[in-house]
Amino acid sequence: MSTVDWSRATTIAPAELPATITAYLAAHQARDVETEIRSYTADAVVADDGRVHRGRDEIRAWLSSATVEYTYTTELTGAARVDDEHYDVLQHLEGDFPGAVVDLHYRFTLRGSAIAELAIEV
Repeated sequence: MSTVDWSRATTIAPAELPATITAYLAAHQARDVETEIRSYTADAVVADDGRVHRGRDEIRAWLSSATVEYTYTTELTGAARVDDEHYDVLQHLEGDFPGAVVDLHYRFTLRGSAIAELAIEV
């Protein structure tokens, strides 16, 4: 995973997020795994909950398991931009997962118009 100084991020309106990210978030909310997976580069990396998923096959398995393991809602509550490749999206989740409520940073690294890295962090 790349090292980015997320403290340098500048708040932006959600409408200013790149189309790749907004399409991914909409697909994620709809639990549309196939649309989500098309947003990633072939060699993408996702870090979530202490695990790292590399490549589309591992990411697809992670996305598929998340859609059946828990029921939850998401609300985009903030967005920020470090530069043209790095965006931080704050999502509020509520559901039947441990803790029931959490605010998570979805930290995207883009390569061209695709997601090369996604780190999901508290």
